[in-house]
Amino acid sequence: MRRIVTSRPGGVSGAPYDTFNLGDHVGDDLAAVQANRARLARAVDGSSLVWMRQVHGDQVAVIGSSPPPQPPDCDALVTNTRGLALAVLIADCVPVLLADPVAGVIGAAHAGREGVRRHVVARTVEAMVELGATPRRLDALLGPAICGRCYEVSQDLADEVESAAPGGATRTRTEAPGLDLRAALAAQLSRLGVGQVVSDPRCTAEESSLFSYRRDGVTGRQAGVIWLPA
Repeated sequence: MRRIVTSRPGGVSGAPYDTFNLGDHVGDDLAAVQANRARLARAVDGSSLVWMRQVHGDQVAVIGSSPPPQPPDCDALVTNTRGLALAVLIADCVPVLLADPVAGVIGAAHAGREGVRRHVVARTVEAMVELGATPRRLDALLGPAICGRCYEVSQDLADEVESAAPGGATRTRTEAPGLDLRAALAAQLSRLGVGQVVSDPRCTAEESSLFSYRRDGVTGRQAGVIWLPA
């Protein structure tokens, strides 16, 4: 199993998408996005990249022996096919990369505030189990995302998310209500019996080498990618 998380440097996109923007829906020149995606494709051991049109929901697409002709409308991808690299785009939300190397099953989920509230990662684990994965064998990486110190929300919204997915309610550096989405996801994965959960501590809003929609507004997207080499 291999997995990577990209960052801003090393691409061809101009400002404000500079430079390694992988999002094709943010206003960047599509030729630049395709050039950046081609560079990423060369980094995944010849595997075929599978993208999705992320809609901030809880739908999971199970990918068969080949990539679909068009990216599915969903927020998680699951496969047991070697040579397919599952990609999730992020710029503050949490990229969740999961694998059961024994069963040969992998998953990639996009978990923003709404995805956490609607349990998209739990749906992803369920889909992986249907393909033969076992929760205790799962290895989960929670990639870089906006941290609880930076992610201010209303008290009502914080309470709503905390009620649905306990563990993420916090206070920001200004003592306003906030959400730590990675903490909420780590708690949820623990309740699901997932064997290993690792969190990348980087905050997208604080780290200039990462895209952050909350910080910049118009900006690009980095990607989390997971694959089983063919």
